[in-house]
Amino acid sequence: MTPEMLYALRDPAGVPSHPALFLVLGVLTFALHIAAVQVTLGAGTLTLGGAFSADAHWRRLAAAMLTTAKIGVSVAIVLGVAPLLFVQVIYDPFWYTSNVLSAWWVIGFIVLLTAGYIALYAFYWKNPELAHTGGRSSVRLVLSLGFFLAVGFIVHGLTYQMLFPEQWMAWYAPQGQVDPSGRTLHAWHAARFAFFIALAAPVTGAWLYGYRRYLQGAGETDGAYLAFVQALAQRLMTAGGVVVLAIGTLWMLTLPAKMAWFAGSAAMWLALAALLAVVALPLALRDRLDRGYWGYVVFGAGALALIVVGAAREALRYGTLLATHGYDPLDYRVQLDGYSTVLFFATFAVLGGVTLGYLLTVAWQAGQHRGEGPYTPSAAVARLGQWAVGLLVIWTLAYFGVGLWVWAR
Repeated sequence: MTPEMLYALRDPAGVPSHPALFLVLGVLTFALHIAAVQVTLGAGTLTLGGAFSADAHWRRLAAAMLTTAKIGVSVAIVLGVAPLLFVQVIYDPFWYTSNVLSAWWVIGFIVLLTAGYIALYAFYWKNPELAHTGGRSSVRLVLSLGFFLAVGFIVHGLTYQMLFPEQWMAWYAPQGQVDPSGRTLHAWHAARFAFFIALAAPVTGAWLYGYRRYLQGAGETDGAYLAFVQALAQRLMTAGGVVVLAIGTLWMLTLPAKMAWFAGSAAMWLALAALLAVVALPLALRDRLDRGYWGYVVFGAGALALIVVGAAREALRYGTLLATHGYDPLDYRVQLDGYSTVLFFATFAVLGGVTLGYLLTVAWQAGQHRGEGPYTPSAAVARLGQWAVGLLVIWTLAYFGVGLWVWAR
């Protein structure tokens, strides 16, 4: 596949803003998405491990992690849309070709994701008193986690196939016989996939540190449970960090020849340093984890480390396609569209910021409420909620209004 053919597959309309913007947004949104994925997988695994335990602490943790997984999968799905959109904008010759070559798997992705979502909710519905009575119907949770892993593997395969345009014709017409069925997932890298899955252990450990501090802020009196959560969080971060390091080393040792340069690159070393720093952070903070917001810093640092990892992943893709196939997404034709760019950032920063800020504030204050009776939001918080609803109405009217105006012209 020559560079000229790859460039010919680009959208002739170009992109509405500079391609660098989409690269940066792709990294940031991927990091947020993969963080939600890893928390979901980690919380689901802890639920499976603790729901059927005779230990009261494990059962209580399982109940909390089931709620976390239930919300986490929703967040992961919503946040997963953005990086896919940014990839298809500037890497469209690669992303769409990979999807067409494995079309059945693309459709199967939706089916499996839906099945995993339903199975998780079925387990949740079947266990309303998980902390007290223990778990029932473990097969539902096992199926849910299995479906989610299968979904992740499909996305991994589709993303990995993008990097091998020299194989596309052989995959489409093996031995000269055209196969347009799309039934085959043609390429994957087990160590690369396992690396991102294994990251769920230290990421979940960091999440547990935040969960523990949240309980402390709410006046938790069960010191034994807090100690249990802290010990588990540290084990997940240290043991999980060792496993991630081992799998990451295997990934670097088994890189295809055209990607071997990445093993010694600055991006790889920066990602390694960021992950090691996060694993060591709880040991450095020690008693400060029980004061102020320090208990949440571990997860915040983990999120920053995932951004570094996401940037390294993007460097691997960018460098491989540029050096081996002569494709540079940064020279994509720009057809500046100020309205769509402003609308995106206004939606993300203003509407999204106000709405998410309101929801997080209510959830936070309700969980930290210690007074008698139900939690009642303050007047300021209530006004924030009114602003969120008002901005959503304004955005909807503007969106459809502009569309109707363009259509009428």
